[in-house]
Amino acid sequence: MTDLQSLIKQMTLEEKAALCTGATAWSTTPIDRLGVPEMYVTDGPHGVRRAAEAGAFISQSLPATCFPTASCLASSWDGDLIRKLGQALGEECIALKVDVLLGPGTNMKRTPVGGRNFEYFSEDPYLAGEMAASLINGVQSQGVGTSLKHYAVNNQEYERFSISAEVDERTLREIYLPAFETAVKKAQPWTVMCAYNKLNGAYCSEHHELLVDILKDEWGFEGFVVSDWGAVHDRVKSLQGGLDLEMPGPKDRRVKAVVDAVQAGELDEAVLNEAVRRILRIVFKAAETPKGAPNGGAFDVETHHTLARQIAAEGMVLLKNNGLLPLKNPQHIAVIGRAAENAHFQGGGSSHINPTKVAVPFKELQQLAEHAELTYAEGYPTDNSFQQPLIDEAVTLAQAADVALLFVALPSFKESEGYDRADLDLTSQQVALIKAVAAIQPNTIVVLNNGAPVAMSEWIDDVAAVLEAWMMGQAGGGAIADVLFGKVNPSGKLAETFPARLIDTPAYLNFPGESGEVRYGESLFIGYRYYDAKELPVLFPFGYGQSYTTFAYGAPRVSASTFKDVEGLTVSVDVTNTGALAGKEVVQVYVHDRQARLVRPPKELKGFAKIELQPGETKTISLPLDFRAFAFYDPAYRQWVTEDGEFDILIGASSADIRGTVTVTLQSTLQLPCILNRESTIKEWLAYSRSKPAVEAQIKQLMSPMAAAFGGGIDGNDTIGMDTMTFLMDMPLLSVLQFQESAFPRPVEELVDDLLAQAYS
Repeated sequence: MTDLQSLIKQMTLEEKAALCTGATAWSTTPIDRLGVPEMYVTDGPHGVRRAAEAGAFISQSLPATCFPTASCLASSWDGDLIRKLGQALGEECIALKVDVLLGPGTNMKRTPVGGRNFEYFSEDPYLAGEMAASLINGVQSQGVGTSLKHYAVNNQEYERFSISAEVDERTLREIYLPAFETAVKKAQPWTVMCAYNKLNGAYCSEHHELLVDILKDEWGFEGFVVSDWGAVHDRVKSLQGGLDLEMPGPKDRRVKAVVDAVQAGELDEAVLNEAVRRILRIVFKAAETPKGAPNGGAFDVETHHTLARQIAAEGMVLLKNNGLLPLKNPQHIAVIGRAAENAHFQGGGSSHINPTKVAVPFKELQQLAEHAELTYAEGYPTDNSFQQPLIDEAVTLAQAADVALLFVALPSFKESEGYDRADLDLTSQQVALIKAVAAIQPNTIVVLNNGAPVAMSEWIDDVAAVLEAWMMGQAGGGAIADVLFGKVNPSGKLAETFPARLIDTPAYLNFPGESGEVRYGESLFIGYRYYDAKELPVLFPFGYGQSYTTFAYGAPRVSASTFKDVEGLTVSVDVTNTGALAGKEVVQVYVHDRQARLVRPPKELKGFAKIELQPGETKTISLPLDFRAFAFYDPAYRQWVTEDGEFDILIGASSADIRGTVTVTLQSTLQLPCILNRESTIKEWLAYSRSKPAVEAQIKQLMSPMAAAFGGGIDGNDTIGMDTMTFLMDMPLLSVLQFQESAFPRPVEELVDDLLAQAYS
């Protein structure tokens, strides 16, 4: 093992500064005289985007397996499968001489119109964190690193290089950081990539609290922080803020700026040395796994293509089915939509992969429907023009068929990295096509290829079935055929809510921001948390997905009806396949706090499991719930807090389909410090003084003149007169006492200060 501290002592200041800046678009700076090798990184996260021309920033990439994008991966709810994907990605990195794969993307889907949503897992931090950890563990099991991105609060493309995301501390801690926290603690990615945007006014590339206080110190992140490409504005400030490696390179001016800052005493060399140490540790770790072997750098193309097909099928979500699916020996199938012949299987931007092969949906359908006649019509053009003749041709074809399969892909001019979507709509041509075909063919099935929710209200009632196939990767055409013909029973569940209207979405009034800021005014309430709280109808809820079989849930059981927060508990439920086909079900566990000091969402996902059941088979699922499953982040204490009280444990097939509930009582073991001050309200004083009876007695005595004036008493629950006590409870104790100063021999400020002294003693 290399002695890093000894090595750092041998390095010149210039060598240290150079190591902290990329040598090329994709590689770190080697130091030949000290045996420090180059490390090569490349774009991910659903495929290896290795530039064909070494060092080129943008060029044709080498062939690699294009796996489904994150919106499809998360809809599988299958951590074991995602880990296998990671292992395959690691194998391809080794073959293509890549040391670190830049992914996964783990940001929350704050709004369904985010342009990069197809690269992100979910609107829920628990699910996103579990998926990210599984992928990272899979890749890194092969001796290849990952780069968890984009840290943090990177939820839009609009002004993404400069916009300041204005987020309160509790929302940051409960919604936008937990997925990163889970991934770091469960998987220790080799690197974490900072986001372009600012967080509360400070660039993420210079954000000491984000990069050092939270990521490195609190979570124990052991790797190095790398910039997103071009995210650094001031190299010295970014080093001081905790960013270790700037990419891309070369940037001689940046190197010189660091050297000059150290020599001028503006940058502590110890800060630079820590960045160097972190980078060296990963560089040498990467070198432990030889790249380009075995088999001369080849990987198993067919095996990985087969895996991509399996993953795509597992992530596809059956949104609607009136019984037409799976298809049973149709004689004539009209296949309509240009995506049937030109597979739409990935998004645009930095994650775009050069696939090893592509399964064309039309050809895959032909292979599984050998005895049926398949005909094809384009249906819609590549651009946004309206062409009625294409619709007319499709209608003629559909009218003569037994079944019409409509392949409808959201075009890249509406959805891609680089810009956000303006709406949730398909093109006007696509909507008109669906309506026209469905009007003459009752057996119409719509297959969607998109990375995020689309509006369906205009046509969904007219069609027999809808399959959400996502951006399904290079083998997705075969996976679609597998699902449609019943070779695979669909088991995907939505990892994000499909809203009925864009205007209903949580961030609608605050997105995309103005004057350089975007305010997260919806706070904790994104995704299903918001729709639950507002009791708003949605098109399809979070966690939803149909199957070709049915499942029955037994009554949930818990390991203890009363438990301590540090002990947690286990919830169990029996699930039975009550249908005629084998299938998989995703069992979801949500937690509801019946009463809390701070506002909480109606329910939050805290556990899940995907199980496979044969017809008539029953399995017992047991899921642990730990301290964090019941805690909320309290900004006043700057820590995670639990409170005594009752919680409902909800077992569901989706967030809207709760199959069983059990109520438990939590006993908090927390001993919170006193945070009272002169401005604390009577309510806060009484809540605190329950643990100090002497203080409580003095408060009641001080309040007695005011209580007598209204003909009542005070205990925190009573009211005086016409709800006067409710009014008083929200006032600072000092302010209330000032209204009755004449009743006291001393200044009321002194009385409150005496109480504070007792509270802090």
